[in-house]
Amino acid sequence: MIRKLLVTGGAGFIGSNFVHHWCKTYPDDRVVVLDALTYAGNRGNLAALEKEENFRFVRGDICDRTLIDKLLQTENIDIIAHFAAESHVDRSILGPGTFVQTNVVGTFTLLEAFRQHCQTNNQPLNYRFLHVSTDEVYGSLAPDDPAFCETTPYAPNSPYSASKAGSDHLVRAYYHTYGLPTIITNCSNNYGSYQFPEKLIPLMCINILMGKPLPIYGDGKNVRDWLYVGDHCSAIEVVIQRGTPGETYNIGGNNEVENISLVQMLCQLMDELAFDLPVRPSQKLITFVKDRLGHDRRYAINSNKLQTELGWTPSVTVEEGLRLTVEWYLTHRDWWEPLLSEEYQAYYRKNYLQSAN
Repeated sequence: MIRKLLVTGGAGFIGSNFVHHWCKTYPDDRVVVLDALTYAGNRGNLAALEKEENFRFVRGDICDRTLIDKLLQTENIDIIAHFAAESHVDRSILGPGTFVQTNVVGTFTLLEAFRQHCQTNNQPLNYRFLHVSTDEVYGSLAPDDPAFCETTPYAPNSPYSASKAGSDHLVRAYYHTYGLPTIITNCSNNYGSYQFPEKLIPLMCINILMGKPLPIYGDGKNVRDWLYVGDHCSAIEVVIQRGTPGETYNIGGNNEVENISLVQMLCQLMDELAFDLPVRPSQKLITFVKDRLGHDRRYAINSNKLQTELGWTPSVTVEEGLRLTVEWYLTHRDWWEPLLSEEYQAYYRKNYLQSAN
């Protein structure tokens, strides 16, 4: 049966990778991308799909109920894959209002529209609302704490993670109250192609190429579980295909690495793969800056539920994924150079240069 997907935030980092993955795997399915094309959305991420008969791009806001209703009806959507979100912690500290509007109000708008769509079509059993969330809703771990699992209590520590926690609670409530076929996934830190330069890995790669300092928060000992975006997309596919409505599935990469160690790995790869670096060895560029407000010390994901119930496991090690990612940024200067706008430069100066130690 041909499926009709509405992918919100499908021009962003994870969303566009997912769209490419799904269209390649299921070329007969209809995929409609809805994206507001804010600073982190880039229609160019989907350029290779624009001429495909089963693909459609719509520029719009997930808070626009009229638009959502129209798309669900005219496209006869049966699956919503909801990636759209404001997702950068630093920006949420500088301006939390946008995060509440997009992540909470936007998710509520989608849920209400999909609830009416389900009722209008007599609650088809194949309908799904897949909500993509983050491990940050669980808060922070001490060095010896067990990894986050699906029953870990929520304890968000930033405006970003609090807004995602709010959206998760809404999604869960719509299943239990209305029987809406929702599924939640909480993933660890993603990396890979098409990631906006404000995020740690592309920021380090680009700064090395430009000979600029590599800003590391605090002592650099904060730990993250790194998930290659291709593995994340395959996990989302499995959840859509075989996941149980009302359930939550955690998605992790099994790659816990301290920030400073990750940056050192990137420096080594850049020294190996890049030519004519302004500064070599690039580790000379490492600079410690004032720590982020409310900076969570450690994240780690336990993906056992996803592995045992649905048979998914990550396939890319952090060493393999970082090499693929560095190679992508080295060969796609035409993608990232236009993103270094004056707005981005102003954000960068405010966030890093004013807090250098």
